[in-house]
Parts: sequence; C-alpha cells; structure tokens
Amino acid sequence: MTPRLIQLARSTILVISLLSIARTSEGAEAAWRPLHLVAEGKIDPAWVHVGYGGFAVDDHSIKTECDPKGLGLLVYKKERLGNCQIRVVFKPAEAKSNSGVYVRIADEILDKVGKPGPGFDRDAAGKPSETSMEAVKAAAEREEGAWFAVHRGYEVQISNVGDPMHRTGAIYSLAASSATPKPAGEWRTMIIALKGDRVLVDLDGKRITNFDSSAPNLPARKEWSEGKREPKRPQIGYIGLQNHDPGDIVWFKEISVRPLPTDVK
Repeated sequence: MTPRLIQLARSTILVISLLSIARTSEGAEAAWRPLHLVAEGKIDPAWVHVGYGGFAVDDHSIKTECDPKGLGLLVYKKERLGNCQIRVVFKPAEAKSNSGVYVRIADEILDKVGKPGPGFDRDAAGKPSETSMEAVKAAAEREEGAWFAVHRGYEVQISNVGDPMHRTGAIYSLAASSATPKPAGEWRTMIIALKGDRVLVDLDGKRITNFDSSAPNLPARKEWSEGKREPKRPQIGYIGLQNHDPGDIVWFKEISVRPLPTDVK
C-alpha cells in the first residue's frame, strides 16, 4: 500500500471513529443530578420556605408539616430550570394527601419569603371562619405568599382523589391526568419534562399528562383556588414542593434533574 493510501485509510478510520463517538454521545442520556433535600440532618439550605407550615427531615426523606393557617411552598432557590426533566420520588400517607410539585415559577417567588399573607382561623372541626376565608381569597388574588406560585407557576398535582383535572400528575385545573389509583403508602416516581410551552408527566414509567400552555381554548378557571390563566409562565423558572392542610402528609425522598433528552415527545 502506498503512503498516500495508508494516510487515506487512517483518515477514514479516524472519521468513522469520531462519528461513532458522536452518535454514542447523542444517544446517551445524561445522568440525573440530585437537588439535595437533606444536609447534615436538616433541610438543605438550597431550599427556602414560603408561606405557612413547612417540611421536616424524616430519615433520608422530607415530610410535609402542614399548618392550619394555610399553604406553604418549599422552593429550590439555588437555580432556575429551563428545558429539562425533573424526577420526583414521593409517597403519600393516604390517597387524599394533598401536595404538589410546582414548575415554571416566576422570579418574584423569592420575594415572598417571610411574607405569608393572611391565614385561616379555624374552629375545633378545622373549618375556616368566613372572615378569614374572605381574607385568604383576597390575598390569593393579590398573589401573596405561596399563592404567588399558584398563579405564576404550574402545579403538578399529587393528591389522587380528584377528577382527571385535579388528580395525581394533572397540571392542576389545566390538563387532565390519566393516572390510575394505587395503594397509598408506596413510593412513586414522577418524571416531569419541561419542553418549551409543554409540560409532560410520566408516572411510574407511563405517560399520563401532556400539557401545552400555548394551546387555544385552555379550560376556564372555575374556582378561586385555581391558578390564573394569565400571565404566561416563564420558560425558565423555579421549582417548589407544596405543603397543604393539616393531615395532608407526603414524603419526598428524591428530586433530581437532567437535560431534556432529544427523544422526549
């Protein structure tokens, strides 16, 4: 073989090798990066709480600690997330245990720390007084405290006793979930994909929700506690974990993120 042919053969082998490496890189899925929930036996300082109640460390997980006064939200303040996948491993104490994972939250959520707004006053049976109910409704419309995330983000529901628009995996009141019931007290894995205007939800390996915020004729807002349809949520925003009413106990043991795989549809 002449030197010219030898050089050509070497160049061809090099090109084939580089193409093979490129294909492998494109086809491989990036590793999950944990957003640590616990550090040295406490809630990791990368998370900050807004509103009422809170979360407590329970072994290697965190557990909702709800307050009769109303909603709270644990926000990951360290970074905002754009297009990506978010893996959430959670366990509800009961099917009705209410919580949610918030995505696409606007920047001002961090301004709500230490400013919870009005709370509920409840009787012995847990029913809010009419006066406090009206005060909380008004505060919700003003987007105070944790209510900011309701109106300036999207909630991926955890409670599994509502209709399809309000059950596990639903984009609360905006997109229906096809999740099927599963006994409470078991760990479940939800993967939330953020892709431009779309929010896709897989539960235990099955696609259950497909939401497009740019679609025409989104469902109308029916209740004061549902999120406003406007303004448009940001495509790069904060995430948070909701604590709801007393008795709504949910554990979270993993929140991880990774770049959005190219084959997510």
